[in-house]
Amino acid sequence: MAISVGDRLPQATFGVMTEAGPSNITSDEFFTGKKVVLFSVPGAYTPTCHLQHLPGFLAAIDQLKERGVDEIACTAVNDVFVLSHWGSESGADGKITFLSDGNGEFAKALNLDLDLTGVGLGVRGHRYAMLVEDGVVKIFNLETVASNADESSAEKLLGDM
Repeated sequence: MAISVGDRLPQATFGVMTEAGPSNITSDEFFTGKKVVLFSVPGAYTPTCHLQHLPGFLAAIDQLKERGVDEIACTAVNDVFVLSHWGSESGADGKITFLSDGNGEFAKALNLDLDLTGVGLGVRGHRYAMLVEDGVVKIFNLETVASNADESSAEKLLGDM
């Protein structure tokens, strides 16, 4: 069963890009003591992710911060280099934290891994958006169709807050 409202996020280690290069951060280090919006995309640069999902969260940063959100983060089953480049090219650098789930371990621990091997993308993570407070899921919006970004949009999440 997939993670749901009221559940604590599982232990995970994410790749992040720092000024010194790639580094790791644990879920406890990132989420403890903070109010975080976390959204997941099946893949950086893929059409819906690049043209709709990420831009929606970029446009909503001020509104999310006004509602007490400390961090906005995006996770994907992509390596840290791809996510870092995507963040830079999309104008999200320094605004959204990109958490690389390179091997899909976080997606699997959430029971939200998505098999896209049939279209040549391998195993990825489902598209979703959630509000996490001190490591506990408070709002969870799962997209039922991977190519859509309606239920998991920043606009929908803002409406639920």
